[in-house]
Amino acid sequence: MQHVTRFITLPRLAISLIFSINLLLLSGCMPSVPNNLNNACDIFAQYPQWYWDALASYRRWGVPVSVQMAIIKQESHFVADARPPRKTFFWIIPGPRPSTAYGYSQALDGTWRHYIVDTGNRGASRTNFADATDFIGWYANMANRIASVSKRNPYTLYLAYHEGIGNYQKGTYRQKRWLINVAKKVERQALIYRRQIHKCKHDIPTPSFWSWF
Repeated sequence: MQHVTRFITLPRLAISLIFSINLLLLSGCMPSVPNNLNNACDIFAQYPQWYWDALASYRRWGVPVSVQMAIIKQESHFVADARPPRKTFFWIIPGPRPSTAYGYSQALDGTWRHYIVDTGNRGASRTNFADATDFIGWYANMANRIASVSKRNPYTLYLAYHEGIGNYQKGTYRQKRWLINVAKKVERQALIYRRQIHKCKHDIPTPSFWSWF
């Protein structure tokens, strides 16, 4: 019985150790926030792969790289595992989060599931930059198809992105002055990013083979 016990316990221990190591590796692979969020050239100099990820999304869905980047900056400030802050009770007791928004794109649980089913991207993760940019392109394409939202207009695209396509069509944003101001902010940031990217896009290195892993 002692030999049998060892035979069962050791594999379980090994599996537990491997699982723990994998969790550490996955958390360690999550990129830190770029040093300069206001300059797309600096961002892509730090993370060249991000440019090629966003460019792949542009080629697939038609949303300019600058618009994708402006939306991500507004939504998560390039924090891979960003979530909305929890509400608090009596200023100290943590409560529930206001939504299920998560990751670079702050996609909601239900919308993310819709994206996975619609695109077949089964292994997609909201903490993966390539998946986040593809999600933004997919969502913009849907907004364009359903509500004629321009994929190149960051102002209207952000309104539809934030409110949801149905609410955008209803004009719910018109009663939200703060949201209109945020959409204008995204529009300005997209313009700044576009000018910056135009100057440095030819200097962004092509990703190496190992950068895909």
